[in-house]
Parts: sequence; C-alpha cells; structure tokens
Amino acid sequence: MKNEIKAPRSTKPPWLKKRLSSGRHYDKVVGLIKSGNLHTVCEEAHCPNLGECFSNGTATFMVLGDHCTRNCRFCAVQHGPPEPPDKEEPGRVADAVKKMELRYAVITSVTRDDLPDGGAAHFAAVIRAVKQQNPGTKVEVLIPDFQGSVKNLKTVVAAVPHVLNHNLETVPRLYPQVRPQANYHQSLKLIQRVGAIDPGLATKSGLMLGLGERNDEVKEVLCDLLSVGCAFLTLGQYLAPSKNHHPVVAYISPESFLKWEQTALEMGFRGVASGPFVRSSFHAGEMFENSKI
Repeated sequence: MKNEIKAPRSTKPPWLKKRLSSGRHYDKVVGLIKSGNLHTVCEEAHCPNLGECFSNGTATFMVLGDHCTRNCRFCAVQHGPPEPPDKEEPGRVADAVKKMELRYAVITSVTRDDLPDGGAAHFAAVIRAVKQQNPGTKVEVLIPDFQGSVKNLKTVVAAVPHVLNHNLETVPRLYPQVRPQANYHQSLKLIQRVGAIDPGLATKSGLMLGLGERNDEVKEVLCDLLSVGCAFLTLGQYLAPSKNHHPVVAYISPESFLKWEQTALEMGFRGVASGPFVRSSFHAGEMFENSKI
C-alpha cells in the first residue's frame, strides 16, 4: 500500500472534494439539535460527512458539553474549562433519537478528566435513557479512556450498549506528537477489558491515516487490536482542522484504503470501513447489522 500524494500541497487531491448536502432531513436534524440544546461531534469536529449524514437523518451525539479537558493535536473540538454535566441531557438525547426515528444511535463525548468518574455515570445515564425511550434502537458509544479506570469502564458497560468504541487514532510512535495526554497501551488495554467484563459486547476502534505512520506500523496496530478481541475497525484520512494542528503528512488514495480494508478483513475483523471520508461512526449501523453479531 502506497501513499501516492505527499503533503503539504496547496489543494487537496480530487478524491477529497465533496459536494455539500442539504434538504428536508438536513433541516430537520439541525432543528432538533438546536431546539434540544444538543451537541454533535459532526459539527464540533468539522466532520466532512456532516451534510450527508444530516441529510440522511443521522447524527452522532456528543454529550458532556463541547469543551474538552485535553488538547489533542488532531482534534477540532474546543479545549478549555468545561461546564458541569447537564442532568437533563440524557432525556433530551433520547427524545431526539425518537424524533429522528433512529434505528442506530451513536453517542460520544469530550474527555472529562476534571470529573471524578470521567463522565462514566453520565454516559451510562444517556445509554439507559435512549434504550428506555427507544427499545428498538441499537446504541453505540465512543468513549474516552477514563484514565485507565476499570471501575468507570464497568459503569458504562453495565448500561449494556450494543457496541463500545474506543479509538486508538494513530500508531504508538506518533502518540507524543498527536495524543500527548493519552497512552497507546492504556487504550489497547481498555478494549481488552471490555471483553473480560462482558464477552458479548462488541468492541470497535479506529485509526486516522496520513499523520506520518508507516504501513508496517499500521499493520502492527491491527494485529494488536485483534489480539485484544476488537471486532470492528474504521480507517480514514486525517485532515488538519487548522494550521495550528498536526500537519497532514500524506494523502492516502482510495485504492490504498480499499487494500487496507481487504487486508483487515483477511486478518479477521468482523467489520471494516476504510476510505478517505470514513470516520468513527461512518455507516456504523450498517457495519453492525452486516456483521450479524
């Protein structure tokens, strides 16, 4: 697998140009988010799929506010002192899921190192509220590392989501530059612990490509994920939110992403989404349904 175009360059390659979407469903989703005083990672992280997902009536809810206590060099989410958790938020998320008639809901959060439990209890409350109001809806959560706390992880798992996602984001060598407040082996251990706590709960993780990783390093990470029982994988192109973020080192071609998908499936992952625009929750419901877990 070869990185055909090296960055930096003045313009993105043609495969990274995307038409904006709009329409009735788009306006409905935007209205529900605003009226419910909710946040989506789609907006906060400047996701390139925002228009497509909103137009299809889907969104990834971001709970526990819109200010993160960490300052990862790849992320567009605001950094700074956050507000206390909103006790009414679980109900509002559940209500939005119902109004959007979602069969599959994805819930993530900012990292809340300021809270004693890292926000685990709030996460669990959101999961329970969504399931109570929407008994036919599958719930996927994309969680932070909880600073390695097994107790906090158990709190989330006890709420019984259908998929638990925790992204490794990049290869170990790049953690000091990309995720200086995180630890690769701690994140890997979190995924392994999920299987020990609840063997029936499917786990998921993802990587951004184009940060300066080597192919052999990516392959090693995939082996690590399989060794801890990770079922689902996402691979997408890293796009720098601003000039102040980690630079894009390479633009990965669609053909290379396809080869990575084939490789990952051959290695043993149950479901893989790999492409320039793929993000953590990209077609998450389809991946889960197609896996027959």
